[in-house]
Amino acid sequence: MTTETLAKTPLHALHLELGARMVPFAGYDMPVQYPLGVMKEHLHSREAAGLFDVSHMGQIILRGANAAKALESLVPVDIIDLPVGLQRYAMFTDANGGILDDLMVANLGNDTLFLVVNAACKQQDLMHLQEHIASQCHIESCFDRALLALQGPKAVEVLARLAPQVAKMTFMQFAPVRLLGVDCYVSRSGYTGEDGFEISVPAEHAEALARSLLAEPEVQPIGLGARDSLRLEAGLCLYGHDMSTSTTPIEASLLWAISKARRADGARAGGFPGAERIFAQQRDGVASKRVGLLPQERVPVREGAEIVDADGKVIGSVCSGGFGPSLGAPVAMGYVQSAHIALDTPVWAMVRGKRVAMKVAKTPFVPQRYYRG
Repeated sequence: MTTETLAKTPLHALHLELGARMVPFAGYDMPVQYPLGVMKEHLHSREAAGLFDVSHMGQIILRGANAAKALESLVPVDIIDLPVGLQRYAMFTDANGGILDDLMVANLGNDTLFLVVNAACKQQDLMHLQEHIASQCHIESCFDRALLALQGPKAVEVLARLAPQVAKMTFMQFAPVRLLGVDCYVSRSGYTGEDGFEISVPAEHAEALARSLLAEPEVQPIGLGARDSLRLEAGLCLYGHDMSTSTTPIEASLLWAISKARRADGARAGGFPGAERIFAQQRDGVASKRVGLLPQERVPVREGAEIVDADGKVIGSVCSGGFGPSLGAPVAMGYVQSAHIALDTPVWAMVRGKRVAMKVAKTPFVPQRYYRG
């Protein structure tokens, strides 16, 4: 894609003003880093507060008395009993149990659900919803809304200066909040493993809100580079890399995200695409699974690297990898044959024809610091 054909978020001009290095990402011209640099941006987000432009993500609203039941037919998650003012992590599955996308679902009350889906999947997700549940509820795409993420231990102090009530919110709470006189949606959540907030704001007010937040002494702008290293340290999946239609939630180590009510022995078992295969895998096991990996040398191990056992036999591949600034060491995740997934199992990555020693490790690689009250 040429720069001319890339979409721009409402903060595009601000990124250029701030000296961002821009790259194509999911069809958008996005900031990968600012003059501070990826390493310092990453550490700043862990120590203070970082502001991320995630307006390329897709926002969708479902309305109607049957909206929760309708959406529940497409995800292995309890939507019907999702309390008002809370959001939940979910996945769209296909008939084979593969993951079409992962998303966040919030209950706004008044028979209204608010969805945030991945940028690269948002058009197909919208079509998926329209194809399967348009007869049961009203589907409204809000792709023109901006989305900002304020992440880090100081995020709550910063946002509470604009709206004191956010300090009382706990992890995964979701609420309408007025910021600078504008009606926004705020969730206490994020993609870094830190405490923080995601803020849905009308596009025309996004720049004023971003400038206001950036004016606070704790806040720095953060690009996609640090967003990736932060989520990798936190052991969080990136769609299209750590999961896809060729992986099921069981293979992706996302069983925790399948609500108890929707599991084989649950009150509303199954009823979502691919349920039979997913339940069979949960019962019988899988050939390979996503695991955390800690390289034992200071060599970054990148996506696509083959993973071999002591005899040099290929047993998997790396799906995400890079340097973890908070750990001061390389980190990775990969799919490994089930015989090798026990913690501390030695495995090796093939990097430019050489074996790099790794061990299977627990994720997250750094402690998650979500605020649970």
